[in-house]
Amino acid sequence: MSKDPISAHLELSRAAVERAALDVHLLDSARKIAEAIAKALRSGKKLLIAGNGGSAADAQHIAAEIVGRYKKDRPAYAAIALTTDTSALTAIGNDYGFEQVFARQVEGLGQRDDVLLAITTSGRSPNILAALKSAQQQGLVTVGFTGSNGAGLASCCDHLLVVPSEDTAVIQQLHMAFAHGICHVIEQTLTQSGRT
Repeated sequence: MSKDPISAHLELSRAAVERAALDVHLLDSARKIAEAIAKALRSGKKLLIAGNGGSAADAQHIAAEIVGRYKKDRPAYAAIALTTDTSALTAIGNDYGFEQVFARQVEGLGQRDDVLLAITTSGRSPNILAALKSAQQQGLVTVGFTGSNGAGLASCCDHLLVVPSEDTAVIQQLHMAFAHGICHVIEQTLTQSGRT
């Protein structure tokens, strides 16, 4: 008799979370990402976030935590999910191809020293790679979130979070767990530094 699929998934998730929680290099990467985003926001810069599918939903979730709040009442910070403007996405996709749907927005909205957070579970999404290239050309700080098969993304990113899983659903869960921790650090950093 096969194992209950819900229980099996939870066990897979638990094991990945435990590996991540004990990985000092991964935790250090997450802290550096939080510091880079906090530095940009403190300087009046913004966070742009892009991803496909479930990672698009994660981009919107993270933007909401930054603009709204994570745990503290405080001023809003600037974050934009590049996944939400259907007119821009469909116009750019139609006129330039789907590979350019995020890169074109980075070109139009991004400014030097802003941060682009690019989320790709595989590390190979063409539109994410194009967005990172555009961000590098414009002087944005580039951050990537990926899974264990996406370590090659390092050449495109100033900071890279590689979570210990090859399972898409588990990668997405770990991305959001780290994103919440990063949001917490950002909020603490900015409220302690006087930007309240």
